Amino acid sequence: MTVFPARRAVPSARALPPVAVPHPRVDTPGVLEPARPTPLEWARRRRAERGARRLEAAGARALGQLDHLGPAWHVIEWPRTDVTDVLDRGQDDRAGFLAIGPSGLFAVTIADHGRARVLVAGDVVQINGKRPPYVAESRRDAKRASKALSDAVGLTVPVTPVLTFVGSGVISVYGLPKDCLMATHRELDRLLVAGGSRISPATAEKLSRVAQHPGTWLNGTYRPTADYRWYDEGRTAADKPAHRR
Repeated sequence: MTVFPARRAVPSARALPPVAVPHPRVDTPGVLEPARPTPLEWARRRRAERGARRLEAAGARALGQLDHLGPAWHVIEWPRTDVTDVLDRGQDDRAGFLAIGPSGLFAVTIADHGRARVLVAGDVVQINGKRPPYVAESRRDAKRASKALSDAVGLTVPVTPVLTFVGSGVISVYGLPKDCLMATHRELDRLLVAGGSRISPATAEKLSRVAQHPGTWLNGTYRPTADYRWYDEGRTAADKPAHRR
């Protein structure tokens, strides 16, 4: 009788050469490859983009009402937010511009309320149960614009705040704020010309050139005397003839 030896279940190391076991592959993101945003970050970014597009569209609708005012009026975009405000708030969620014409200077702030109802009671503005500080922001913007233009020109330049609502919702007014004009974007042009003629078209053009210069808003570094003079050569403010009324 032949007896066969028992078969090994696993080959020994002598029977087979050693085989290296491969390690699982781990994909490491590249240095230049941006990290994917989380769903919450993506939703916040989408909401910010939609809000920016809405503000841009609202500003365009308000500007459309000023196209037929004539060449004596000038509309200028200006940095309405300080550097400190940008660092604190992250971004500017307001829109607006400067309107300069015979009636004076106006800092227009755009408030887009869409189809929501707006309740106005003095300095309080309520939209969808919230009370954004639109009136206080309009006054602060006008004060800042007045200070920057006054420092650049060397004279006191008053700027009137104007709060403009853009939307189709109903606006209920129980009292207007003081020292701040308020109107819808459809009535903006009539509101600006209602003040009559306070400055000459030449003065409005000079102030618009000062407002267009970036140095005006950088700590008053712009000096308009390098580009032009407020009065003709050899004349001063005292030489201006008086007009009888």
